[in-house]
Amino acid sequence: MTYSIIGHDPHTRQIGIAVQSRFFAAGRIVPWIEAGVGAIVCQAFSDPVYGYRGLELLKQGATPQQALETVRRADSGAEMRQVAMLDTQGRAAVFTGQRCVAAAGHIVGNHCVAQANMAVCDVVWPAMAAAFAKTGGDLAERLLSALSAAQKEGGDIRGSQAAALIVCAAKGAGHAHNGRVVDLRVDDHPDPISELARLLAYGRAHDRASEATAKAFAGDLAGALSDLDASCAEYPDEPEFLCRRAGVLMALGRIAEAREMIARACAIGAGWGEWIMRLADAGLIPASREQLQSMMSSAV
Repeated sequence: MTYSIIGHDPHTRQIGIAVQSRFFAAGRIVPWIEAGVGAIVCQAFSDPVYGYRGLELLKQGATPQQALETVRRADSGAEMRQVAMLDTQGRAAVFTGQRCVAAAGHIVGNHCVAQANMAVCDVVWPAMAAAFAKTGGDLAERLLSALSAAQKEGGDIRGSQAAALIVCAAKGAGHAHNGRVVDLRVDDHPDPISELARLLAYGRAHDRASEATAKAFAGDLAGALSDLDASCAEYPDEPEFLCRRAGVLMALGRIAEAREMIARACAIGAGWGEWIMRLADAGLIPASREQLQSMMSSAV
C-alpha cells in the first residue's frame, strides 16, 4: 500500500524519510526517525513496534540488521511486513515479507534504501534509488525526487493520497523530535507529492524569515533585510513576511517603506495591523502603538 525511501547524506550526516501511499495519514504510522540515531519505515501491515523498539535498539548500539532481526523474531505477523532501517553511519537493513502484496520489493542503494508494496510494477523501488543517486540538492530535495520517480513508474496501484517528508540533523537535542530540520505531512490530497514540494518551499521561506528575525535581534539589520527581501520576493502576499520586513525597515529608519509593508499586510487581513501593534506593545519592534496607528492611518 506504500512506497518509501530512507536516505543518508554522508557529508552533512543528515538522515531522512520520504513516503507516499493511498492510505490516509500514512505519515503518522510509517516513518520513525531520531536525530543522531537512525530512521525506520514499517509499511504493508505496519506495526509500530518496529519503529519505537528498533530506535531503542539502535540507540543501544545494535546495527540495523541486528535491530531488525531482534524485532522480527518476536513478530508472528512478520511475513506481512515490509521494514527498512538505516543508521547515521549509512548501514542498512531491509525485509519484505513473503505475504506482502505484489508488486513488493526493496533495494539498498547508494546511501539509501527504497521499498514498495502494492506497487504498479517492480520498477518502482529501483526508480527511487536511481533518482536519489543522481539528483542534486540537499537531502530533502533528493528524497522528494525519489518519490516523484516512483510515481512516474506508476506508484501505488490504488493511487495517491498521503505523503510525508522528515529530515533530521546529525545530532539531536535531548528529545526524540528535536533535531528535525524538515517535518512535513500531507494526510489527504489528490497530489500529495506536489503538495509536499510546495510545503517544503514555503517552509523554507518561513525558516529564512525566522532567521532574519534572529539576525535583527543580534543587530545584523542588513542581513535580516536581505533574508526578508528573499522571502517576500517568493511570497509577496504572505503577511507574516511583510510585517517582519516592516519591523526591520522601521529599525533602519525607512519609515515610508515600512508603511507600505504594513498597508499591504492589512489589506490581506485586518488582524495583521493589530498583531504588529501588539509586537510594539511587547517591545519587539522599534515603534509605539501610537506611531503605528499613525502610520496605518496615513497609509489608507
